[in-house]
Amino acid sequence: MGLYFANAIDDLVIDALAGFARAHAGTVEWNRQHGFIRSLRTAPTRRVGLVSGGGSGHEPLHIGYVGQGMLDAACPGRIFASPHNRAIFEASRAVAREAGVLHLVKNYTGDKINFGIAAERLAREGIPCERVLIDDDLASESADVSTGRRGTGATVLVEKILGAAADSGMGLAELKTLGTELVSRSRSLAVASAAHTAPPTGLPAFDLADGDIEYGVGIHGERARRTLTGPLPLRELAADMVTAVADSLGMGRGTQVVVLVNGLGAITQMELYAVLHEVTELLDARGANTVRTLVGDFVTALDMRGFSLTMMLADRAMLAHYDAPAFTAAWPRDIPVRPATATAGPADPAGPAGAVAARP
Repeated sequence: MGLYFANAIDDLVIDALAGFARAHAGTVEWNRQHGFIRSLRTAPTRRVGLVSGGGSGHEPLHIGYVGQGMLDAACPGRIFASPHNRAIFEASRAVAREAGVLHLVKNYTGDKINFGIAAERLAREGIPCERVLIDDDLASESADVSTGRRGTGATVLVEKILGAAADSGMGLAELKTLGTELVSRSRSLAVASAAHTAPPTGLPAFDLADGDIEYGVGIHGERARRTLTGPLPLRELAADMVTAVADSLGMGRGTQVVVLVNGLGAITQMELYAVLHEVTELLDARGANTVRTLVGDFVTALDMRGFSLTMMLADRAMLAHYDAPAFTAAWPRDIPVRPATATAGPADPAGPAGAVAARP
């Protein structure tokens, strides 16, 4: 562990946004005054603007998914802190179309409050606004958690699919209905073998004995209700996670599923592909049909050493939106998908399975 490379921790987010805007100058622009990243290219068929956002420290979420085919704008807050409602309002007003703007909001109290205030301000200006609340984190599904399930890895899939749906000309109500359905089809679970480094101190955010695994950790470093004593073989860990997520979704034989194996910031690509192998083998054994796979760092937690597993139940219409091209800083571009193996079974009507990795 160690200190972050920064002029000052308080300046890190602003400096990073300036660098991001410079690196992707042909795709996005940074509105420094109001604190949001906006797409420079959008489909002329889009009737609804899509806006998301949340605390920094989860890159490439959300700024990496601003661009043609995905988000119109993203509002980054400070590290692990909600964006200000003013930034959300200004971004929404800037990208709203004739049918309004849709907010994609992860289920955290601060995000809900600030997106809600922004929506009220938009209403006063006569701009239609709706919300899709993303709450896929299985670990926080408990009667003891008043806010309910947190929003985590499924956010990326929802942003991608709704982006393509918006490009097809869907209206505000249709997009909200689709987004709500996508969320209901999605569950995630995250584990970590080491905490992220706390930016102010350079120390681990929580202590974990060597070999132990925090099972059900949050993307802000929220401790899990369960710690597994290690070392634990990956196959055993993956079996526990797949069972929990698949059972929550009611996954049976023949179920079509999109699988996202997501790095939390300090795990190797080698390990992530090993996780995918175990997960898909387990799903095969259950009789499920893995129709798409996605591997890489998509929703990180600074430098946490861990990964999350997200599954989304799929159908033909959803997969058509998933497969539509998108041009953003972080969405992979080596789609269309490819057959997963040379010995695959009968062709699935939804299309062949495939694996893509996040581009560097």
